[in-house]
Amino acid sequence: MSVPIANLPFRQRPRERLLELGPHALSDSELLALLLGQGRRGASVLELAAELLAEHGGVAGLAEARPEELARRTGIGTAKAATIIAAFHLGARARHSVDTAVRLESAADVVGAARPLFAGARVERLLVLVCDAQNRLRRQVFVAEGAIDQVTIPVREILNTVLRHDGRAFALVHNHPSGDPSPSLDDRRATALLIDAAHTVGLRFLDHVVLAGEQWSCALPLLRVAD
Repeated sequence: MSVPIANLPFRQRPRERLLELGPHALSDSELLALLLGQGRRGASVLELAAELLAEHGGVAGLAEARPEELARRTGIGTAKAATIIAAFHLGARARHSVDTAVRLESAADVVGAARPLFAGARVERLLVLVCDAQNRLRRQVFVAEGAIDQVTIPVREILNTVLRHDGRAFALVHNHPSGDPSPSLDDRRATALLIDAAHTVGLRFLDHVVLAGEQWSCALPLLRVAD
């Protein structure tokens, strides 16, 4: 039978400890236990949280876990897996909030804005950098995620993302976990299709950058807009 937080001794309840002492007083296991809510048969929620952290090598490893990895574990399931993933992504967005003074005037600018969001990524992810008419960065939105070295470029979703956030221009960034930043033939073909599609709906395509650790390359040169 699972053990809910409410059944723990008062001084062991993470929620009460957080409210009384503040979040910094809680251990990683206690903070995770708050997200999980209850344990599993034969293990308290604190024990389950500790097991999960140990299995993934701590908070950093858990942050990179995929939903299906977490959901397969006894006592987690899809709902708790989604809660954990959502919490980490909210934290990441808070840490990497958009600096609205940033202008994407070169491929290096695109790399500088995007690289922190790919730290530790084990799978390919596709990021859209939404800009205003002056190329000022307004939003950073992940639109796809795939297996190792395999992510498709959803042209319609990319354009809808830019339009939904009132963008006028955008850049695209994806990573190669293999460590080779060279754009594939498919990367270049997809970029060409995206440029045409963006033009059709009145959006300016700025660049498509491929990241691989500290290295990067462009699928196509940056399209500069005259001042």
